[in-house]
Amino acid sequence: MKRLTTLALMACFVASPIFAEEKEQGGLEVWKWANFVVLAGALGYLIGKKGGPFFAARSVKIRKDIVEAGEVRKEAETRAAEVERRLANLEAEIAALRAESGKEEEAEAGRFGRHTAAEIAKTQANAEQEIAAAGKAARLELKRYCADLAVGLAEQKIRARMTPETQDALVRGFVRDLK
Repeated sequence: MKRLTTLALMACFVASPIFAEEKEQGGLEVWKWANFVVLAGALGYLIGKKGGPFFAARSVKIRKDIVEAGEVRKEAETRAAEVERRLANLEAEIAALRAESGKEEEAEAGRFGRHTAAEIAKTQANAEQEIAAAGKAARLELKRYCADLAVGLAEQKIRARMTPETQDALVRGFVRDLK
């Protein structure tokens, strides 16, 4: 910035004899150039002072968001593996519950016919409710996971379509909106 100021002052000193001659010829052209030099210097100063930190902060935020998205994706993959494990265990638990209820029925059939039938019905109803609740919870978790994956895929598609020309157009539009 100091160089730019020094250069502008040197240009004014060098051009002052020319401005003096032109003042005799009309003088308005000199003031137009002087205004231009002042305006260009002010704009250069503002861009140099404010532009660099703005774009640096923006790139840091983008990098941070990319890292966070990677972490979210890893968490989603972990959740998906947990849901799959639960679903695999759910089938085994269902089979175990059915086998257990069958054994109980055989053991108690001789002595407690009616009582056993009522207990089996209660056990099966509870098991079905637990299975339904576990299945519903697993489906909800799977839907959440799918939504997270869809958001991640959409983000990847947007990033894939983002070309340097598109980024330049967005920056130019932003700068134009600032004016």
